Amino acid sequence: MAKRRGLTPKGWMIAILVSVIVSVSFVAANTDRRNFEIVKNLDIFYSLFRELNSYYVDETDPEKLIKTGIDAMLETLDPYTTFIPEEEMADFRFMTTGEYAGIGALITKRGDYVVISEPYEGMPAQESGLKAGDRILKIDGISMEKVETPDVSEKLKGAAGTEVKVLVQRPGIDEELEITIERRVIQINPVPYYGMINENTGLIILNNFTQNASREVEKAYNDLKQNKNMSHLVLDLRGNPGGLMDESVKIANLFLPRSSEVVSTRGKVSQWDKTYRAPREPIDTIMPLAVLISRGSASASEIVAGALQDHDRAIILGQRSFGKGLVQTTRSLAYNSSLKVTTAKYYIPSGRCIQAVDYAKRNDDGSVAMIPDSLMKEFHTKGGRLVLDGGGISPDVTIEPNKFSNITIALMMQQTIFDFATQFAAKTPSIASPENFEISDELYNDFVAYVDQLEDFKYDSESNDLFQKLKEAAEKEAYYELGEESFSELEEVLKPNVSRSLTLAKDEVSELLAMELVRRYYYQRGAILYNLRFDEEIDTAVETLGNEAEYYGMLNGTVLTHAGDRRYN
Repeated sequence: MAKRRGLTPKGWMIAILVSVIVSVSFVAANTDRRNFEIVKNLDIFYSLFRELNSYYVDETDPEKLIKTGIDAMLETLDPYTTFIPEEEMADFRFMTTGEYAGIGALITKRGDYVVISEPYEGMPAQESGLKAGDRILKIDGISMEKVETPDVSEKLKGAAGTEVKVLVQRPGIDEELEITIERRVIQINPVPYYGMINENTGLIILNNFTQNASREVEKAYNDLKQNKNMSHLVLDLRGNPGGLMDESVKIANLFLPRSSEVVSTRGKVSQWDKTYRAPREPIDTIMPLAVLISRGSASASEIVAGALQDHDRAIILGQRSFGKGLVQTTRSLAYNSSLKVTTAKYYIPSGRCIQAVDYAKRNDDGSVAMIPDSLMKEFHTKGGRLVLDGGGISPDVTIEPNKFSNITIALMMQQTIFDFATQFAAKTPSIASPENFEISDELYNDFVAYVDQLEDFKYDSESNDLFQKLKEAAEKEAYYELGEESFSELEEVLKPNVSRSLTLAKDEVSELLAMELVRRYYYQRGAILYNLRFDEEIDTAVETLGNEAEYYGMLNGTVLTHAGDRRYN
């Protein structure tokens, strides 16, 4: 029987070459097909736009049409991939640097006019005499009636050293006031407050991760350690939406040994994949550290909290974070515009990605859903503690957030507390310090009377909401007629009553009212100082740090803690 001959070395070379050629041809064919699809669809879009511009019955705005098309296209991807036209680049730079040229004030729309909601302490607006509640009537002689907030903001901004004339109407003063303000470079400090909570524990609040955020955190730490004898630290990242990844690496590095992994990125362009490690010697790897997070803590905040958790360097307290595990890169486009595009996902040291929503997998209606807990994968910290991916950073100690009543939410949404504070400040020259200020019964009763007489204040109580649903169900099932009189009596009892609801919600409304009033006289720092008196989450962090056995037990896994809804040891 003849033996089958194997391939000779030359035959093997030919076979490999043929295989490579076939593979390359397949890839090339796919590339050519994709390029053709791109060219074809761009040609269709151009042709459509040309015909629309030429023959549509009404005059069209080409810039608006194209911008709408771009925005609609990007909306099918994720919320973070956005087009930034030239006129919005200044706002984008402010988000990354915390710096702009202007007057230094927050503004908000109230009726037909924009009003000053908060002048920043020590900034041109405050130094020139603008106050919260001032209604902006004109800017440089141009009426601001029915002008939207972004347009008013643009007119207040300008080159440092230039002047802007602002005509305002101030509650409590009949005549209009014209105030001239010299613009200057406004640098918003990402650390609005730091100080000692008690004789041992320091607090650093970080609002965002703009340029030099790490420098401000380090400066605050050194001051507390060297001058206040701090031996425990609470880092507050609640509500911090994130910012620059480099700054998150630097801040994590303050408390992690040099060369420790902080975060890695992986995306479509593999050459851009990178592992970020702590580049320098830390300032402290021993001091007990607690990090506060909330549902509003996202992106760079989650990198810091996650890295410190994965290295068992800090305990995390609060609520599960937002879950933004996506990295954006800014690409320059024509005419000084830019594209902020999602280029990668990031992974914290345990290997987990905390992205809460998979935007690539959409429902039939285009909506996206949160990754369910059942699909979350288990990972482990450096010391072996169990942690989960997909869904944000789960705290080691879960603290349920305060839930506001319906009337409190209505007061905030309709800015009723803001308006009352404006009237109060107009006739009250001073109040007690933030550490001592209290809402007296008399003052609270004045507030209740103020809200009660407002014709346009609207709210629904939760009880009434549920009753209306019960009433609808009873009517559908023919039970309503059997107890119509009882239903009517109960409806009258549950009808929203402003005075009664404000009395029931006195504690939570008083706290919000006090913070707004304190802000009028002592600005942002004063509001923070007042809030520290009632912040239960900070109290929990202080208590946990002060219990050495509990703190280190959590870090080494011998003390039961909560990670979301899971318990482990």
